[in-house]
Amino acid sequence: MNDGTAFPFVMLGLGIIGVHEIGYAGWRWWLIDVVWAVSAGLLVGAVLGTAVGKIVLYLRQHHREAVGLDNFLAVGLVGLSYGTALYASAYGFLAVFAAGIALRRVERISASSPPSDAIRESAGSSEASHLATNQATAPAYMAEAVLNFNAQLERFAEVALVVLIGSMLSLEMLTPRAFCFAAVLLFLVRPLAVYVSLIGARLPQLERGLIAWFGIRGVGSMYYLSYAIVHGVPRSASEDLVAITLVTVATSILLHGISVTPLMNYYGRALSRP
Repeated sequence: MNDGTAFPFVMLGLGIIGVHEIGYAGWRWWLIDVVWAVSAGLLVGAVLGTAVGKIVLYLRQHHREAVGLDNFLAVGLVGLSYGTALYASAYGFLAVFAAGIALRRVERISASSPPSDAIRESAGSSEASHLATNQATAPAYMAEAVLNFNAQLERFAEVALVVLIGSMLSLEMLTPRAFCFAAVLLFLVRPLAVYVSLIGARLPQLERGLIAWFGIRGVGSMYYLSYAIVHGVPRSASEDLVAITLVTVATSILLHGISVTPLMNYYGRALSRP
């Protein structure tokens, strides 16, 4: 959702530099890139996530079919939601997010009990088929399988992202301008945006600070960089964008990676206090 909600502003930026049509006074941007693309993306994801979840549970519970290969259920839903959203000129990131929420909602509505340790430990065991098709445990089994695969996929994506950034980063990119941009983004823009967006939220100050500090790193930055370049950003501007993006993400990986353990340990100790 975080990456998906950034898409309208990427389109606005492309429009400002003249490689995307935003209409007079930005009317097309508001109507198409904000209202339609956001709402359609969420709707597509919600419908497909609900439909896939219900179909899979029906086949398993009533026909003992569509059992196994749960990893591909997650990949298939991601691809189906993302592709359908793009076909409808909507935002694929938001569609995938909504599909995941909808799939989990189907599981929670259908489940008679939450996932148990037996379900979590059943992957690849002789009991897996029974748990996947049983009326009581099928919803929880499906959700647990998808969540486990998503966690593994995220770890692979993190490693791949770090290797990719390291291979693309060069000494020529390490300019004062790029580091200044990264510093402003990490220490000013990100915290300010978080504090503004959390106005009215009942969160302790410590939690607000943690949310404001952690961020920036992500596949979304590389995705939008590639998206902008493919959609015709001038070469001189694209070189600056590449340098600024890579330095910012690398700085975030370094600072947030080093600080996450001590800060979260401090947070844990704070929670344990009376």
